Formats: sequence, C-alpha cells, structure tokens
Amino acid sequence: MTDPNAIQPSALDQLPDRDPEETAEWQASLDAVAKAAGPHRAAYLMRRTLERAEAGGIALPKLLETDYVNTIPTAAEPSAPGDEEMERKITAWNRWNAAAMVTRGSKFGVGGHIATFASAAWLYETGFNHFFKGKEADGSGDQLYIQGHASPGIYARAFLDGRLNEQHLDNFRQEAGGNGLPSYPHPRRLPWLWEFPTVSMGLGPLSAIYQARFNRYLTARGIKDVSDSHVWAFLGDGEMDEPESTAALALASREGLDNLTFVINCNLQRLDGPVRANFKIVQELEAQFRGAGWNVVKTLWGTAWDELFQLDTTGALVRRLREVPDAQVQTYQTRDAAYIRQDFFGADPALVEMAKLLSDDKILECFHLSRGGHEARKVYAAYKAAVEFKGAPTVVLAQTVKGHTLGEGFASKNANHQMKKLTVDEFKTMRDLLELPISDSAFADGQVPYGHPGADSAEVRYLQERRAALGGPAPARRVHPVAPLPAPAEKAFASFDKGSGSQNVATTMAFVRLIKDLVRDKESGKRWVPIVPDEARTFGMESLFPSLGIYSPKGQTYEPVDRDQLMYYKEAKNGQILNEGITEAGSMADFIAASTAYATHGEVMIPFYIFYSMFGWQRTADQMWQLGDQLGRGFLVGATAGRTTLTGEGLQHADGHSPVIAATNPAALTYDPAFAYEVAAIVKDGLRRMYGEAAPGEDPDVFYYLTVYNEPMPQPAKPSGLGIDEGIVKGLYRFNTAESAGLSPVANAPRIQLLGSGTAIHWTLQAQKLLAEEWGVAADVWSATSWTELRRDALEADAALLRGEERVPFVRQALQGADGPVLAVSDYMRQVPDQIAQWVEQDYSSLGADGFGLSDTREAARRHFGVDAESIVVAALAQLAKRGEVKATAVKEAREKYGL
Repeated sequence: MTDPNAIQPSALDQLPDRDPEETAEWQASLDAVAKAAGPHRAAYLMRRTLERAEAGGIALPKLLETDYVNTIPTAAEPSAPGDEEMERKITAWNRWNAAAMVTRGSKFGVGGHIATFASAAWLYETGFNHFFKGKEADGSGDQLYIQGHASPGIYARAFLDGRLNEQHLDNFRQEAGGNGLPSYPHPRRLPWLWEFPTVSMGLGPLSAIYQARFNRYLTARGIKDVSDSHVWAFLGDGEMDEPESTAALALASREGLDNLTFVINCNLQRLDGPVRANFKIVQELEAQFRGAGWNVVKTLWGTAWDELFQLDTTGALVRRLREVPDAQVQTYQTRDAAYIRQDFFGADPALVEMAKLLSDDKILECFHLSRGGHEARKVYAAYKAAVEFKGAPTVVLAQTVKGHTLGEGFASKNANHQMKKLTVDEFKTMRDLLELPISDSAFADGQVPYGHPGADSAEVRYLQERRAALGGPAPARRVHPVAPLPAPAEKAFASFDKGSGSQNVATTMAFVRLIKDLVRDKESGKRWVPIVPDEARTFGMESLFPSLGIYSPKGQTYEPVDRDQLMYYKEAKNGQILNEGITEAGSMADFIAASTAYATHGEVMIPFYIFYSMFGWQRTADQMWQLGDQLGRGFLVGATAGRTTLTGEGLQHADGHSPVIAATNPAALTYDPAFAYEVAAIVKDGLRRMYGEAAPGEDPDVFYYLTVYNEPMPQPAKPSGLGIDEGIVKGLYRFNTAESAGLSPVANAPRIQLLGSGTAIHWTLQAQKLLAEEWGVAADVWSATSWTELRRDALEADAALLRGEERVPFVRQALQGADGPVLAVSDYMRQVPDQIAQWVEQDYSSLGADGFGLSDTREAARRHFGVDAESIVVAALAQLAKRGEVKATAVKEAREKYGL
C-alpha cells in the first residue's frame, strides 16, 4: 500500500501560493494537533473548517474533486525512456493508416470511425511502447480491453509491424470473402488478435474489473501465478454513462485490485454531442471514482499550458478552468484567438492582464492543441503512477480532442463520430502536419494511399524491438496446446441412471449433486469454478460452503454466526466458490473470465453459473452474446426454471421465454432436461466437447445452457435401448410407449405422440394415463431435451440441401414411422416447441405457457395456461377428432368432465 503520509506530487503544486510562510504555519498547526490530540481530532478540525468555508461561500472543489489541473505537475514528471521522436513518427504512420483505412472503405458504405483513435492515439502508443506486456514472455502478459471505436488504430499498428497487409486493411468491415477485418474487437472473427469484445458499451469496464479479480482468484487458488498480469481498460467518457461501466467500482476498490487500470479518453464528446454540455465530465468522474476508493490521476493539459499556470499568480486561471462547462471548452477548440480572449480571459480582470502577455499563436496552441492525452511524456507519467500505485485500482482521466490531427473539419465537431472519410486535400493537410514522406503523386485517381516506411525501416525496427522487450505483439490472443482434461469417473454420471426410487428429487438438486461429485475428481475437480449470485441456499448448494470455501482475498476475519452448524458459511483466501452477492451482471462477468482462461492464461477452467432462470438471459443476454464472441466455454444453469413451477412468486419470477432468447445465440447449446439422468448425460457430453475430445466438425468454443426445476418429483431410471444417449444430446428420444408404460390399449386404438420437455414431461405422462384409461387413446411419450438443437440440426440439413447434399434432419429421423399426430408441450411459451414444427412430417400442434406469469399454486397456474394433464388430454382429443379418429363429441365431453 502506498504510504498515505508520504508527501506525493500533487495538483496543488501547480497552484499559485502568494504566501508560502502562511501555508507552512497552517500545515505546522495541523501537524501539532495530530501529534498532541491525535489524528481523529485533526481530521475533525479539518472537516469543520471545510464546512465553515462552504457556508461562507468560499469557492472550493468538492472533497472528492481536485482542481481542473494535472495530478502530476510538470516538474514531477519522470523522464520517459525510449526515443520520443521515433515514437512520434510511428504514431503518425498509425494515425494516417487508420484514417486511410476507413476512408477507403467508405466507398463501399461499410462505415467506420476515425475520430476516436485520432484523439486516443498517444494513450495506446505509450502503452504499447512502454507498458503493455505481451504473451511471449513468462506469465500471461497483460489483458487489454481496447475501446471498440478505436479499432482502426490497432489495425494500423498491426499493419506497421507486419501482422497485417494492405489487403487486410482494404477488407476492413468486409469479412464475407475472407481476409477481412471485423469492425470492432471480435475474438470469434479474428481470434489471433482480439481477446475481449468491448464495443457493447459498458461491458468492457465491467468485464475488466472481474478479469482482474479472476486473475487474483487463479493465483490464490494455486492454479497459476498471474500476479504480473495487469488489466488495462480503455474507455470513452461517454461510455461511462452506461450503468455497467461503474457497477463494480466498489468491488475493485474493496478487493484492492491494483492490477487494474482504467484509461478514460475524456475528449468531452459522445456520439451526438458533448458528454456533459453544462457540466464537467472529468470532475464528475473524479468524484465518482474517488468516492469508490480508486486512485485518480488526471492528465488534462499539455506542456504549452505551463507558461499560463506560471503566470497565474492569483489563481484566476484555475478558477476559470473549473467553472467553464465542457461544451464551451469544445467551442474554444473551433474559435479564433479573439473569441477566446473575450470569452475565456475576459471573464476576470486578472485573466485580461494575463492575456496581454500571450500571443494569438500561444492562445491557439493551448486551446486547440495542447492536451495531456496528446503528449507522450504526460501519458507516460500517468501510466507509471498507475502501475506503481499499490492497494487500489487506478483510473487515468486523460483529456483529448476528438478528431485531433484530422483537420479543422473534424476536431471537436459534434458530428465527427458519424464522419467516415477525409477528402484528398484534407489528407494532404494531415500529411504535412504529421510530417509524413508521402508524395502528391501517391494519390492516384483520388485514392488515398496507405503509408509504410518499409519492413526494415528504423520505425519498424524500433516498434518491434520495444514489443520484443515487453514480451511480444499486443494485442494478441493465444491458445496454447493443452492436453484434453481427462474425463471424470463414469460413476459420477452413472449413479443417476437408476433413478431415485420413491424419493422426490428436483432436477436443480440433481445438478447440484452431480457437481458435488465432479468437484471431488482428483484430475479435474480443482478446475471447476462454481458461480452463484447469492442464491446458493435456494439451489441447495450450502453444503459446498465448508468443503470448497467461498473465495475472499481477506479470508474469514470473523466468526460466522452458523459456525456450530455442519454447513456453515466459510470464506477462504483460496476458496473455490464465487458467491457474488445480488449481481447477475457481475456473476456473468466472472463466468466470462473463467470460461476464457484457457486462452487468456493457458489454464482450462470449468465454470458453472447457476441462477434464477428468469434473471439470466432476460437480464444479461448482452453478456451472453459477449461470452459467445469471446469463445467462452462452460455451463450456464437456469434454476427454478419454467413459468409455472415457482409457486407464489409471480410475474417477474416466472420464466417462460429464456430458451427463446438463448436460441438467438449461436454459441449457446440450450437444453431443457426432464430427468436427472438427462442432466448427467448432457453435462458429460459438454465436458467431452468443450474440454475433452471434440468430434470432427464439432466446435468446442460453445457453452451449455441447462434449465432445471425446483419441483421435486420421482426420478425414473434411464430407459434401456439403443440411441438414448444420442437422443438426449441431439434433443429428442422416445421415453416410453403406451405399451411399455403398461397401459394396454385396445387393438387399433387411436394413437398420438406426446412430446414434453423439462417439467412438462410429468404432466404429459399423467395425460398419457388419462388418455388410455378414460378415452381409449394410446399415447407415446417423448422427451424433448432440446427444441433448439433439433432446429439447428434441421437448419443445417436445409443448408446442405442447397449445396446438393441429401441429409434428413434428426427430428424427422427420430419421429419417422410414429403413428398419429404430434402434440408438443412445454412450460415455456409455445414459440419454444414450435421451433421444430416445419420439419415434423406428422400433424403438429403445441401447448405452452404464453403470457405473463402469475402468483398461485402450480396446479392453478398450469390450469390457467392450459398445460396441465387434463388440458393436454383435451388438446390431444381435438387433434385426433380433426383426423376423424375419435368422435368430435369427445372433445366437448372431456372439456366438461375436467372443468376446462
């Protein structure tokens, strides 16, 4: 921890002190009080003095803010190593190629962003040259969360160091033909370069915090020492409006994540205008981060401002900078010196006198160009302070100009986020400003050329030498070959095949029991990462507390209230469970970090995140999409699933649609198992596919979504016969027939196929019995473990047919020859089972729980939605009546008999 009593370089060092002797007396008085009466008395007096000042109208920054000046004074800035002129040339080439790439692509209408990287170029270049550790040295390197709209600048740097060529740049945002570059950081689209998807704003900062925390978790558990890894998150000031951006600031501070640095590019502009038109976003962010316990470093003004601060003997300049709103600062960027003299300096007589000492060129240099985020020395000082600070995370607030170096048509203009190209004349002006050796003749046919000094140029050699010294190229994603995890002992899965006998067991509890066995496995047990958002007891997981422990960097500094109980609440520095409190977003960020550790750190981890199903996909589906993009692997478990199983909870707890949302995610394998043995078979297959030996053509970079229920029911034994395991994994198998169920239908009885998923299978089995005993109808019951996987298989068959390949969808193969119509039943909305309708050759209909949930008993809710056993019987008879296989009057009789 940095010594709080040490005298550190301070923003106050830049402010004028008209009476240093008086200042020293005040400081000596404070020291004397602290020594004589103790620090608490000194703190009390300071607070009362500040209250007095505020009551008296004395203008002071808020307690959580400092003045609008740099945290690190110029005199305290360390000398940056390296060749600053060479780094300027490299940055100039990267600025040029980033703008050229987007401009050249604009003729195809594919879009792109120029202004963001133009403002942030030095924020990235300083890091690449001096701070960001690569993956080719010892350890895992640093983790870089790149601001999405700055991606052209990252591509430009990769082009300069030879990792990309001109063809790649010309295919920016044109991926369909191959050799294309995705618009933003998308690991799934460019997996050798990008590690972390960030352009869904707010998810980058949230994920960065939990990544830094997960790094500590890996080290504490002895999986891998990644204490040398540093997490860098590059963010926009407008992005900080997203709730997710600041949702976990307190966690980062509470756990002392000094392996984390946020770099916020404060160009004062969001997409359509100023971030805080009438206020100051830097000051707001400083207060927010300081209040959360972060170390804050402000890098606002460039060296051109040093002369102005030296002339400020009255403090008028600092006061004026504090009061001018951001939108006016943006206006100064576009106005001439006369306007600035009148509007800025004219507000105070002392500033009027100061302005008389300044030339127009000096004023324009300060207000148009000189920002802390545009100077390598300022940025280096901020980053060095960040990585050396111990005990808390650091945020660097770097002020820049959006569109810097792109010309007057771009800089600080409200529309610059939507401006996709520069004219040839604007490029030539930019070339002259950047001092690049590009001739006019290079602009053939009005096309802007890419610029490159040559593979053996001094610039490229310097860039590559700096990266080699830091551990290789960055950003970079590496998947090091690792041996497949050995499969857990078959006993863990086979124990569910015999069923539960007369004991009632919910599938949620079955899953938890399975996990208890798997985490004991000698080979892979330590790789499991249980994640739960403060609902462990709801899901019956409290027995894992004392055996696995809940991760806490402080361990357990208290005696738990339930210490005398068998399943007491146990926290430990090497705890295995991540119990996150009431935060589904934080838990998902945990899951993403754990699920991608195989690439980030070369360590295979098996996360499972169990949650109220209603509060999973509905609340954090954007993070599930991020997970798919980041190529994450693991098990998401939607517990207390379904619309009618959570008795009494009502509308906002009754999940009737999560499989619909999950079906939209190509990386999510969605299952709705009915029985414990199905849960075991699916988990077993998931471990094989994601962590063991994937079959040819199988993508291991997927994740499994299982819905499990809190309705205790007798668990049947696994049926015997061929193809059961295949059917469970592919999505459909016949659980029984009327005959195997012992219902002995009459000869030539009407027959129907009942397909049920999840808890609905139990109502389907009840309906099977009613149909046989009361209506003379034979029903076969099928377990549909995954409507979504059945649909995807059928879509692949359709695509194969377009290629001239004959392929029959699995759902059609499974149902081939089955007599009668098909009736599908689910505890979800009918859209879920209807996914397969067009590929079923038989007459098809469905029942589901459409609409909002409601508070009541399970039985009443199921009758309300028309999915209980009696409703299934009536629907089945209606299907058969249409076909003339039962009397039409039977439907009315059944409806009246069951009171529907």
